Amino acid sequence: MCTREVLKPVSFLREFLRSPLTVGAVAPSGRSLARVVTAPVPSAGDPLVVELGPGTGAFTTAIQGRLAGRGHHLAVEVNEPFARRLAVSHPGVDVARADARDLVSVLAERGLGTADVIVSGLPWAAFSPRDQRDVLSAVISTLRPHGAFTTFAYVHARWTAPARRLMRSLGSRFDEVVVGRTVWDNLPPALVYHCRRPLR
Repeated sequence: MCTREVLKPVSFLREFLRSPLTVGAVAPSGRSLARVVTAPVPSAGDPLVVELGPGTGAFTTAIQGRLAGRGHHLAVEVNEPFARRLAVSHPGVDVARADARDLVSVLAERGLGTADVIVSGLPWAAFSPRDQRDVLSAVISTLRPHGAFTTFAYVHARWTAPARRLMRSLGSRFDEVVVGRTVWDNLPPALVYHCRRPLR
């Protein structure tokens, strides 16, 4: 039997210190934030759910709970220690150690089509304008016409240049962008962007 290991905060911090631009946070996301971010995962059918930047698996666990054995859950993680631990702690998840910018080829290699839902735990504030653009292009290219994309931002950083750039980019690439309620009990507090109907 495989236990659902959660990476200890000290291990998460170590990975942040080793690679702050790819980890992007000093602590894992909390359960409340995970519930809000993964809310678009359907409770019926066999959806393809793609998770970008799963890290230690906070959103992964929530997605698996919503899927309850249905569909296909692909987690794309560039950090090798995180990817390795995720594959062990969540054997039902298809873990790809890859860059989110390569999502099109990752799906093609697996013979998978477009995603019903894409959930992102990526550190947008740490991305350059080009990296933001490339990742969002990959999302748009691999999301079904009526699919959903969710991501989040930390409240304290919402007005920084990268966060404002992300919001503008989401608005130009989706027909609908809804800013959800603030999740105050996350550390740090965060808000969620719910995006639907990608514009191609």
